[in-house]
Amino acid sequence: MQIELRRKYTHLLELLRGYGSVAVAFSGGVDSSLLLYAAHEALGDNVLAVTVRTPSYPGHEARDAAQLLRELQIPHFEIGVDQLAIPGFAENGPERCYYCKLALFETVAEMARMYHCSCVADGSNLDDEGDYRPGMKATAELGVKSPFREVGLTKAEVRQLSREFELFTWNKPSYACLASRIPYGEVITAEKLQMIEKAEQLLLDLGFAEMRVRCHDKLARIEVSESAIEKIAQPQLRRKIVAAFKQAGFLYVSLDLEGFRSGSMNDALPEQEL
Repeated sequence: MQIELRRKYTHLLELLRGYGSVAVAFSGGVDSSLLLYAAHEALGDNVLAVTVRTPSYPGHEARDAAQLLRELQIPHFEIGVDQLAIPGFAENGPERCYYCKLALFETVAEMARMYHCSCVADGSNLDDEGDYRPGMKATAELGVKSPFREVGLTKAEVRQLSREFELFTWNKPSYACLASRIPYGEVITAEKLQMIEKAEQLLLDLGFAEMRVRCHDKLARIEVSESAIEKIAQPQLRRKIVAAFKQAGFLYVSLDLEGFRSGSMNDALPEQEL
């Protein structure tokens, strides 16, 4: 491990020990997995993993979360929340993530209080500060700790540490919630979220790890890495994808020639909102 990265990780452990106890908001993704691992190393049994299950939480993420929890043997609580009932969520304005994170982390904070954890922590890293993320305003208002950002860990460093500690999540692609696949202003429904999840699971099963299925009502816009565009456009595979997407509920299936872009839905926002 590089000296600077070791210094950051040592600082992270010191910071976590200073909490005394912590409830980690755990999704099974790259960031929250490393945070849970580090919290367990720093605090032992004084760690609680809390996962909030919502209609926009992909099933494959839940399966990865369950696998890591089995490996680490950390107490875990799963809470179901109906996102579609959160005021401001289904309407899908630019502040959707703020309203959602506020409601979800209030639920995690309630669980933390119930089990006498001194605080709640999330896995946001330094790179998250460079994108449009209204949800970070909500976590800041609630006093959620972001230890990776505090010690200056980037996404690449989170992956490097995860690989160092042999966490299988180290090279997982990043997956935002399924609601982020729907353009701002288009109403979010349970049906659309289910369509997106089925379509993306098919692409994952076909080996397209870095991808998104953007849902424009009944039109699916597929984003894959530029290097995979030629592969996905092959006639036999293309026909298989189209048939499966239509079975999932889409009427039209398109391929975005710009390729995969994380947060591409933010392109439609006025500059002053970013």
